[in-house]
Amino acid sequence: MTFYGFAKKVVGMLLKPLFRIEIIGLEHFPKEGSVLLCSNHINNFDPPVVGITAPRPIAFMAKEELFKRPLLRFLLKKLNAFPVKRGMSDREAFRKALHLLKSGQVLGLFPEGTRSKTGKLGKGLAGAGFFALKTQAVVIPCAIVGTYRPFKKLKVIYGKPIEMEELRESKASAEKVTAVIMENISYLIKNHQ
Repeated sequence: MTFYGFAKKVVGMLLKPLFRIEIIGLEHFPKEGSVLLCSNHINNFDPPVVGITAPRPIAFMAKEELFKRPLLRFLLKKLNAFPVKRGMSDREAFRKALHLLKSGQVLGLFPEGTRSKTGKLGKGLAGAGFFALKTQAVVIPCAIVGTYRPFKKLKVIYGKPIEMEELRESKASAEKVTAVIMENISYLIKNHQ
C-alpha cells in the first residue's frame, strides 16, 4: 500500500464518522484519464475531505507557506501536494499542474484561491479555466456543503463532467471557462443545502 493509500484509510476512519460525511455523485468521477477537480473552499479540512472521498489519488496545489515547515512539507509531498505562490503567476507550479494533467492524473484545485471567510462561494481565479483549456482533462465540479461541526452531516458532491468541447472550440477565455466552472459548483451547492 502506498503512503497516500495508507493516509487515506487512516484519515477516513477519523473524519468520516466525525463529520458524518455523505458522498454524492461518485459515478460522475472518471475511473481513468486526466481529471481537473474543482471545489469550493470553506475550511482547512477541505483537501483531506475531498482526498478521502474521491475514488482516485489527487494532487493538490497548496499555498507555498505550508511547505516552509519541514514535517508538513514532508507529509504534503508524500500526499502528492505541490506548492504554488499565491497572488502571482507561478510558472513552476503551472508546469507541474500541466504535466500531471497531461500524464492522466487528477489535479485538485480550489478556484477561489483561498478559503471563503463567509462560507459563500467567491469568484474563481483564471487558473482553473487555463488548465481546462490547455489540456483534454475531464473537468469535474465538486461542492462541500455543511459546517464541519462534529457529528453534523457534511456532504461532498461530485457533479457531472462540464461540457468543455464548445468552450475549447470557440477559444473561450480562461476567465469565461472559470466562470462556467464556478456556476457548476454553485448549482451543486444550491441543490444540496
